[in-house]
Amino acid sequence: MSTAAINACCLTSLSQSSLIKNKPNNTTLPRLSAIARLTSSSSSSSSSSPPSLIRNEPVFAAPQPIITPSWREDMGTESYEEAIAGLKKLLREKSELEPIAATKIDQITAELQTSVESKPSSPLIERMKNGFIHFKREKYEKSPALFGELAKGQSPKFMVFACSDSRVCPSHVLDFQPGEAFVVRNVANMVPPFDKTKYSGVGAAVEYAVLHLKVETIVVIGHSCCGGIKGLMSFPDDGPTSTDFIEDWVKVCLPAKNKVKAENGNIPFPELCAVCEKEAVNVSLGNLLTYPFVRDGLVKKTLSLKGGYYDFVKGAFELWGLEFGLSPSLSVKDVATILHWKL
Repeated sequence: MSTAAINACCLTSLSQSSLIKNKPNNTTLPRLSAIARLTSSSSSSSSSSPPSLIRNEPVFAAPQPIITPSWREDMGTESYEEAIAGLKKLLREKSELEPIAATKIDQITAELQTSVESKPSSPLIERMKNGFIHFKREKYEKSPALFGELAKGQSPKFMVFACSDSRVCPSHVLDFQPGEAFVVRNVANMVPPFDKTKYSGVGAAVEYAVLHLKVETIVVIGHSCCGGIKGLMSFPDDGPTSTDFIEDWVKVCLPAKNKVKAENGNIPFPELCAVCEKEAVNVSLGNLLTYPFVRDGLVKKTLSLKGGYYDFVKGAFELWGLEFGLSPSLSVKDVATILHWKL
């Protein structure tokens, strides 16, 4: 293969690389290699045998991804550094190309570096970035003793089940500090009954909290205007579902729906939902009794169960304690106390 052919191959590859400089990803080198082989092949089609630089293997072109990859600040840096490293390796092997390609390498490096540095951040990324900066300056750096202890491990006293609703973060509502509460959040703050396969995610969290973290209290917190409870009250009890996951999930608290409708069937639908929001908490507390390690903790009085309700419309919080008189026969007493916190 002549020096001219090699130069043409190399320069064509470099030119193609510059065309994709604004798409930083980890596929730069494969694309460069593919372009180099294809260009060399087309320019030497009249030759009786393939040039030695072309390997006798197929070249595959991957389809464009359906989902646009998310931007990461170091992605562009990785891709151009890998590309330049590959080109420099080629120059070491073919030293005669250095005078021609060295300038092009510098140009590609400068262009790609500029592209990476000028990539605008989205408002959402900036929001997270500024949020962490505020947290680190105002909390992390001002509480070295607290975070020093947390670096050694955690020993929370509370396990909290709360809704995924963005308006009801329990750490804000109850002012929990890092390390105070082991939190599980899901749609409508539900606790399903013990099931090793269907609800293993929740089961793993309860098991870890009770047996390993040794939490002293499990609190299930419902809230006002809950979309999950509204769905529970709206979805048909039987027949085909219109959702992939939501309907089956909220039916965990179907007993609450049935009880509320039977006892309050004539009240308006919004009020019916409000009653169910609290009754669903009691169903979840009852479901916790199906976990053997929870029952064991209640019998030994090393664990207590609490129900809570946060009304963010009125700015009120209710807490009730279920005093279980448990024996091996698992007899259960009714609600003992209800506390209303309205400040």
